[in-house]
Amino acid sequence: MLLDGPQGIGKRTLALYFARALLCEAPRAGAACGQCPSCHYIGAGAHPDLRMVEPIEIDEEGVAKRLDEIAVKAIRALIEWTQITSHRGMAKVAVIVPAEAMNPTAANALLKTLVEPPAATYLLLVAHQAGRIPPTLRSRCRRVPIGVPDPDIALAWLAKQDVTDAATVLAQAGGAPLCALEIASQDSQQERSAWLQALAWPQSLSPISLAARIEAAPRGERSARLREAIDWLLAWTADLGRVAAGGEPLRNVDFHRVLAALAPKVAPIPLFRYHRTLLEQRTLTAHPLQPRLVVEALLIGYCELFA
Repeated sequence: MLLDGPQGIGKRTLALYFARALLCEAPRAGAACGQCPSCHYIGAGAHPDLRMVEPIEIDEEGVAKRLDEIAVKAIRALIEWTQITSHRGMAKVAVIVPAEAMNPTAANALLKTLVEPPAATYLLLVAHQAGRIPPTLRSRCRRVPIGVPDPDIALAWLAKQDVTDAATVLAQAGGAPLCALEIASQDSQQERSAWLQALAWPQSLSPISLAARIEAAPRGERSARLREAIDWLLAWTADLGRVAAGGEPLRNVDFHRVLAALAPKVAPIPLFRYHRTLLEQRTLTAHPLQPRLVVEALLIGYCELFA
């Protein structure tokens, strides 16, 4: 099964809900009972028949480190695990998230097991960008599209998390409540504001100075800062195109007036081409040689739209 939808809407949680139901020893109406030994094992994160495959590495001190991809080593270990008899005599469930993080070698290694899994073995793939999964894998999955939740439900949930100005933050996150919660912190909002204030004045924008904010982050965080910056540029230029076409901004509603002032100054075709460049660059952020230089080049391209 392939759960496909935007990041931050709870697909991983949904996959684990399915996994609990499949592994439960006394399911009720198709759902996990929450009381059997299997349910307790899952609650403790120690069920031997549930395997999570994520781009995370645990070092010798037990500290989790985020990786840029799921390597073939992790998939080969998963395949070996599928060949072992179930410990609880029920099913075996593997959750791969995000599935598009598998590198090409890892994806190819998974194909045979995906096509012919051992009996009572279930593979749940979770994807934020399903288009990046090789077609050979996608075509062999039962694809389940997952949409963003109803805004009223998302806003009510964010209010329970004590998020201030929830409507604006939810718009920034594209309607994804978990992403909204992540970016709601004061530091994140201040950093976003600094970038968008600079984008608001392309004639005076200094690509070198703005890109230096990437370099100011610790080395291990620069790739994440690069992805964040590209996401801001993507949302900004998409809203710029919407406003230029007579519409309303979706992500940057708090910068509506600025976007309305900029929209007449940019030609549609160069803007669309630049947006496509951003989309292409986002797929290459796993291994940037110099995040700062990548951002500088993208910001120079942005300024040229208004030259």
